[in-house]
Amino acid sequence: MRTDTDPTDSTESGPLGRLRSRRTTRETVELTALGSVGLLALVMVGFILLYWLREVPYIATAYEQFRIAGRLLDLYLGTNVFKHPFMWQSLSTGVLIGIVAPLVGSFLVHREMALIGETLAHAAFAGVAISLLFNSVTGWDGSILFGALVVGVLGALLVQWLADRTNTYGDVPIAIMLSGSFALGTLIISYGSGQTSFSIESLLYGSIAVVTPDGTRLMGLLTVLVVAGVIFNYKQLLFITFDEQAARVAQLPVDRYNTLLVVMTAVVVVGAMQVLGVILVAAMLVVPVAAASQVALSFRETVYLSIIFGQAAVLAGFVFSISMSLPAGGSIVMAAIVIYLVTITLSENGITAISTH
Repeated sequence: MRTDTDPTDSTESGPLGRLRSRRTTRETVELTALGSVGLLALVMVGFILLYWLREVPYIATAYEQFRIAGRLLDLYLGTNVFKHPFMWQSLSTGVLIGIVAPLVGSFLVHREMALIGETLAHAAFAGVAISLLFNSVTGWDGSILFGALVVGVLGALLVQWLADRTNTYGDVPIAIMLSGSFALGTLIISYGSGQTSFSIESLLYGSIAVVTPDGTRLMGLLTVLVVAGVIFNYKQLLFITFDEQAARVAQLPVDRYNTLLVVMTAVVVVGAMQVLGVILVAAMLVVPVAAASQVALSFRETVYLSIIFGQAAVLAGFVFSISMSLPAGGSIVMAAIVIYLVTITLSENGITAISTH
């Protein structure tokens, strides 16, 4: 006779067993996709290193083998893309953006700080303007991305300082910095008009053509720093994200971790605006995370899915951009929005209640 404690209960073949099986399959698929993204990122970082050190004798041989592989890929796919080093530069930059932007954005979205990405993009735009004017006046051929990075980080620190030292609502310092930095950038660009041939339109809307070797190497370095920063501070950032007041009671240095988060955001924004442009860069911090939040069951799963969705948007956007000769930034963002709409359709309960695990 079967009893309530019968070992043949539904834990194996009943509803609970089927639920566990579905969850196991879901986790396997997610981890496989995440591993594929990681492998792709390693290939792109490998290209960045090979291209950087291609003049070194032994490295030169490996670089030529990579070029041959690109030509074979073009031959197999019937394309004319992968034999060009500048296309690999753009693709590697985009792939890395698809990882770090959703990674940092996962914390920003759940802290209701989505607007910070747009703000720091405008601060970076002011940095580019300052760098262009400085180069034209002094004749120095410095990297404009370095200037954007410096000003972007300073802007992040200023936003955090204003938020800590003023009694206004939390988004007021962000709004002030957003409008103020863009106003400064437009004034400097107008003042220096005619002194530089740099295409501001490409910077605003994003373009594959503006990705330089220096910009690609910078993106690779920034990616390593941001991923390491999140990994080593994940628990603290998670605690602050979901209960900042409790973190303060626990004597966690909340201000320090808040500063770390906004600085990492500034770093990601500067690297990403090469492809996405100043206007669209904030979308990759928000849209993949919003899509993941529709179907994820935990914060960790939100992070995993946002990276997978972000990478899918980057690759789909590049394919559409190249095939239709359209801007890469707009194509990537529209691909991300399509993924978001699909997740809304697939989501059973609208937005899922996220646990902190």
